[in-house]
Amino acid sequence: MALNAPVLVLKDSLKRESGTKVHHANIQAAKAVADIIRTTLGPRSMLKMLLDASGGIVVTNDGNAILREIDIAHPAAKSMIELSRTQDEEVGDGTTSVIVLAGEMLHVAEAFIDKHYHPTVICRAYTKALEDALAVLDKIAMPVDVNDRAAMLGLVKSSIGTKFTGQFGDLIADLAIDATTTAGVDLGQGMREVDIKKYIKVEKVPGGQLEDSRVLKGVMFNKDVVAPGKMRRKIVNPRIILLDCPVEYKKGENQTNAELMKEEDWQVLLEMEEEYIKNLCVQILKFKPDLVVTEKGLSDLAIHYLSKAGVSAIRRLRKTDNNRIAKACGAVIVNRPEELQESDVGTRAGLFEVKKIGDEFFTFIVDCKDPKACTVLLRGASKDVLNEVERNLQDAMSVARNILKNPKLLPGGGATELTVSAALKQKSSSVEGVEKWPYEAAALAFEAIPRTLAQNCGLNVIRIMTQLQGKDMLHANGENAWVGIDGRSGDIVDMKERKIWDSYSVKAQTFKTAIEAACMLLRIDDIVSGIKKKQAPGASAPKQPQIEQEGDADNEQMIPE
Repeated sequence: MALNAPVLVLKDSLKRESGTKVHHANIQAAKAVADIIRTTLGPRSMLKMLLDASGGIVVTNDGNAILREIDIAHPAAKSMIELSRTQDEEVGDGTTSVIVLAGEMLHVAEAFIDKHYHPTVICRAYTKALEDALAVLDKIAMPVDVNDRAAMLGLVKSSIGTKFTGQFGDLIADLAIDATTTAGVDLGQGMREVDIKKYIKVEKVPGGQLEDSRVLKGVMFNKDVVAPGKMRRKIVNPRIILLDCPVEYKKGENQTNAELMKEEDWQVLLEMEEEYIKNLCVQILKFKPDLVVTEKGLSDLAIHYLSKAGVSAIRRLRKTDNNRIAKACGAVIVNRPEELQESDVGTRAGLFEVKKIGDEFFTFIVDCKDPKACTVLLRGASKDVLNEVERNLQDAMSVARNILKNPKLLPGGGATELTVSAALKQKSSSVEGVEKWPYEAAALAFEAIPRTLAQNCGLNVIRIMTQLQGKDMLHANGENAWVGIDGRSGDIVDMKERKIWDSYSVKAQTFKTAIEAACMLLRIDDIVSGIKKKQAPGASAPKQPQIEQEGDADNEQMIPE
């Protein structure tokens, strides 16, 4: 047994060595991703110019938008990029912070990997740190009244103050709050649900100034009436019928052949088609609508009957737009005209109007009473500007939605992270065993956010961090949890005075995602490729292409003539 022992030890140390190499590679890949977008954190952040797949350019400092366009082969880096997407889908903001924090968590773990700490020990310490960090957030969180517009405005403004549109003051914040409060639905027991994707549409129309942007009390879409000369383009208090079926002759499901013996039969067939369309129109006109909107087609004959009755019609509308109209004007989308009822007619719209903006016609159904869907009309100098404004608006609406769901505030400007860091450092003295040091390292990792903010302001990072750490004891006791960095001026200030706030949901989700992802990447001890193509049984391996050398030319057999 004694003879075999050194061999076993050697095998074990080799395994550990290969595991350490993989950890180092993963940590380096994660740090590389974090470094790409580190400069886009904070109000003095830099913009990135990206070339997308179709050859167009994207200019943005939105972490998620940047990482979406980046093509990285390393699996650990891909996993990091996925974090920002998760954060964006879950809370819609904090996409840069989550990557920077996860990268830092992995960076501080590197020292422990070198000292041959087992990754499970590090992960246990990190999980403990996460629980304590969330407890600190609960302690310093401040409730906010969602009906207090000034407080809501301050919060949304500080979330987009770091973005390109921060220079336009209250404009985007106002749009976001108006849109989310319009589309919000009360679920009872003080709960509100805001479906941004379904019921808030952002329409970008190049031209005009950004200040011309507004939230419509209703919807707009890029369509004109089907017969412009014959149908009205402006109707006050319209009665609206929404259909999800074609108003034209029904065609067979599959190929249909009809054999006609007499010439008169052809006439009868045509008359039957006309009769069918006439009946459909009669059933619709029974309810005296002013506007008929269908997702499918409208035949020429149906257009004739509707225009004769003074009804405007719009065809081939997107299903999503139709749903928004239904929510805005109180109509019900009907599948069969014969099943129409008076209650299905939408009467809550104040005005139907078709306007020409630039070269295109847009339909407005606005001035609705208590609409549950809306459209945000964005105007701007160019498409690139409009795309960036839309990305910022989506973040702002997500923040407003988070506040409506969970009305709690936390200090911004890195103050929350400093408080969490100080509290964890204080608590680390009571952590027993080998987990104490990774726990302490996790506490230090939280300082990455204020440090990056200071870097992006162009300040002396060491001096600023020393000043902030001088206030650490106050932070730890929660007495002065509101001291942080003003990302514009670089001063150390009270966040309450400057109204630099963060949403509780965003911060909590950032911490959870970052630490859980760091733990997952630390647990990986090998990367195996599963891409190799399978060969058919019995098939020989494909030959490698051989390069012909100079001497081989002489050995070739000459072909007789």
